[in-house]
Amino acid sequence: MERRIPVVVIGDVKETDKICRALKASGINTAEITFRTPCAADAIRYAASAFPEMEIGAGTVINAEQCERAIASGARFVVSPGFSSGVADVCRAAGVPYYPGCATPTEIMAAVSAGFDVVKFFPADLYGGIKALKAFSSVFPHVRFIPTGGVSAENEAEFLSQKNVAAVGGTYLVKDALERFGGENE
Repeated sequence: MERRIPVVVIGDVKETDKICRALKASGINTAEITFRTPCAADAIRYAASAFPEMEIGAGTVINAEQCERAIASGARFVVSPGFSSGVADVCRAAGVPYYPGCATPTEIMAAVSAGFDVVKFFPADLYGGIKALKAFSSVFPHVRFIPTGGVSAENEAEFLSQKNVAAVGGTYLVKDALERFGGENE
């Protein structure tokens, strides 16, 4: 797993190429394309086909039907804002990694009970950020977190320095990549 996972919101499939190229130019070979827009499955399909060297995943997956569409489109990992047993079942059957969103000890325990030891910590800023991650490290020493929601270029290094942080995610990675490398290709 790459340590920086861009959360990509695609409003038009035509944006996919430019965003993936900018991410690659930034040294990032992962993209979590969210199911926040109607074209998400098509964007995943395009990115998985046009950028096979990238780890293309699906984010904001909230039910089994979306998960099936994401995997059928080529998603190689699935992320949810919360825990869904339906999504977990689809991912298990397909052999695709699933990172359920967890923000409280009860949610983390439910994910662990379901067999997951890497979870999305969302929204990190609203649920205590680094202080919460430090507290979780003693209670859940075997769980690794992917904080999103409040992670930025300014605090990314601090989050990544935590022993229990597997990766960080956020839309800021896309914004930074596009600002630096989003010009039209020659």
